[in-house]
Amino acid sequence: MASPKKLSANEVAALVGDLIGKDAPPGEELSDVRPYVFGQNDTAVLGDYYALQMVNERFCRLARNVFLPMLRMQPRLSSFPPELRSFEDYRSSQDNFVSITNSRIEELRGNCLAVIPPAFISLLTDAYYGGSIRAMGSNRTEFTASETRVIEIIAARLNEALQLAWRDLVSIGFTAISHEENMQFAQFVDGEDLVVVCSFMVQLPDTDPASFDLIYPLQTLKPISTQLRSRMQSDFLDDDHSWRERLERAVMEIPLEVSALLCEPETTLRQVLQLRQGDVVPATISDQVEVLIAGRPVFTARPGNIGGQSAIRISGTINIPGAPEETLPERTRK
Repeated sequence: MASPKKLSANEVAALVGDLIGKDAPPGEELSDVRPYVFGQNDTAVLGDYYALQMVNERFCRLARNVFLPMLRMQPRLSSFPPELRSFEDYRSSQDNFVSITNSRIEELRGNCLAVIPPAFISLLTDAYYGGSIRAMGSNRTEFTASETRVIEIIAARLNEALQLAWRDLVSIGFTAISHEENMQFAQFVDGEDLVVVCSFMVQLPDTDPASFDLIYPLQTLKPISTQLRSRMQSDFLDDDHSWRERLERAVMEIPLEVSALLCEPETTLRQVLQLRQGDVVPATISDQVEVLIAGRPVFTARPGNIGGQSAIRISGTINIPGAPEETLPERTRK
């Protein structure tokens, strides 16, 4: 399949034909010549779909696991900026024999087209059944039964990766509804309708990079155009239980100083200045003492002895402003 960045044979012929005989005489310039930057993309209708680029980058990370079981390695995937074209223009730039998977996006009431070149399908099939990763010829007009099965596996897994990639922006699902092998028979949109072409490149060892495309009708993406122009603010919160458990264990291991306030005797400054080693300060220990956690009173307790050692028995909690009142069960603490 030709890359969407490559001109079709008809376009090249038209371009060459227009250039023949257009050379200006010496010392003169053509008045109708205007500058043009090849590779530029008029995205005035598309707008700055920044979020779509983020979705494609996330899809690249997820799609590596799609090809891992077949290639027995994680290939490197990269995405190109989304390109706005008419469907007829895109179709004329491709070979007729390709793998086309049409998937339904029920939430957006539209479809998505996955276009994969046959050479890449043959490479994946050969590697999946024990062969090596090598360039495969594509001089055929139909896929084998094994290649058809590989296409079904890839389509299902790519749809799962797409669903995860879109999840942070909008929750949508992709369901494969048909497979086609001829680009001219692809029933997608009308030829003049605009489509958003997202191209991806798969880099493989010892062979040329492979590419495949995902095509969205512009009309399908219009209902979420506001989100696509945003900076990908996610409303989806994934509950990571392992992270919460590690955080809880770390918090529970924080060391805290526990102290018991037995009494608070009162004396004068004169008496304090006269204290010497061996002097006795009278104090009265009540039946209830305060237990301080990190210097803050939290519990009430009763002093006593256990196993020949001094101990305190927790009897209740101290009401803290703003905290609900609760009574802890009786527990003994040294």
